[in-house]
Amino acid sequence: MSDGAALRLDRVVRTFVQGPSRLEVLRGASLALQPGEMVALVGPSGAGKSTLLHVAGLLERADGGEVYILGRPCGRMADSDRTAARRRMVGFVYQYHHLLPEFSALENVVIPQMIAGKSRREARQRAAQLLDMVGLSKRASHRPARLSGGEQQRVAMARALANKPAILLADEPTGNLDPHTAQAVFDLLRALVHEARLAALIATHNLDLSRRMDRVLTLQDGQVAETHRAGAAPLAVG
Repeated sequence: MSDGAALRLDRVVRTFVQGPSRLEVLRGASLALQPGEMVALVGPSGAGKSTLLHVAGLLERADGGEVYILGRPCGRMADSDRTAARRRMVGFVYQYHHLLPEFSALENVVIPQMIAGKSRREARQRAAQLLDMVGLSKRASHRPARLSGGEQQRVAMARALANKPAILLADEPTGNLDPHTAQAVFDLLRALVHEARLAALIATHNLDLSRRMDRVLTLQDGQVAETHRAGAAPLAVG
């Protein structure tokens, strides 16, 4: 499917089975993201936003439908191919930074690059550039415990961009931060997305932030609907 979308979900189904019970979380969910577009994903708690991100990022297999990344169908790939595609094309940012505590900020950005096959020298150069972009060049040698919450999340953002992905998926990336720090981190994330021409899907409960993105998609009853575009009247979703 080559319509220019960096990420496309086509009628994705995801069902969890526990004993005799079946929980249909995604029921034919579809969406498309273009390069350079920052899109909010909102919806009630338990609606399946994290599941949708996991399917889109090739962390979970859909039970039906298809996931296209840069026009390539990825849902039926062998596990090794899915892992390679995920490392090469997808970056993740979570609510909690998940930095490796025994390594410095620089090393946390170096490691995913070396796993993807870069030399240590190349990886360190790229990591230093990214930490400079997020304003942490002077904190590069510090371990996570010596960084503030906002600084830790900025390192996590640099790590997500380390392998030059086409897609950025974020799950409540400012959820653990105070309002002022959350705003600063969001502004930086938005600038990075637009500068790098990423297709970014951001799951959030923060409606103020969601309205500042290019579009807002709502996940409810297992399906996705567009509820707001930049410049449109404010919406009431929750």
